[in-house]
Formats: sequence, structure tokens, C-alpha cells
Amino acid sequence: MIDYTSLNTTWAAKPISIAKHTLRDTDREREREREREREREREREREREREREKRETKKETESEKDILR
Repeated sequence: MIDYTSLNTTWAAKPISIAKHTLRDTDREREREREREREREREREREREREREKRETKKETESEKDILR
């Protein structure tokens, strides 16, 4: 339950004020979720890069072994 006495507005404006705060909170949460998704995407990209480097290193090692034979 919302304590209307703590808000410094008229009674008629309170539901609008509450709605504005709710929208702001929702917007903030959406922005946080977008930021989390961006971070997950960056982590996936780093993981792909690590895998790519491992494959390249493995290929180089195999090439060196072939040369030595």
C-alpha cells in the first residue's frame, strides 16, 4: 500500500505522480536489462575470440609438427 501522506502533491496529482515514478522505474529496469544483455553479448564475443585463438594456435602447432616431420 502506498503512503500518500509522504508525497508532497495534491490528492488529485498523486495517482499521476505514482504512475510517473512507476514508468521511471520500469524504464530504469529496461535500461538495466539492456545493459546486462550488452554485457552478455560482449562476453560471448570474448569467448568466440578465445576459441578462435585456440584453433589458430592449434593449427600453428600442427603446421610446425608437419614441418618437423
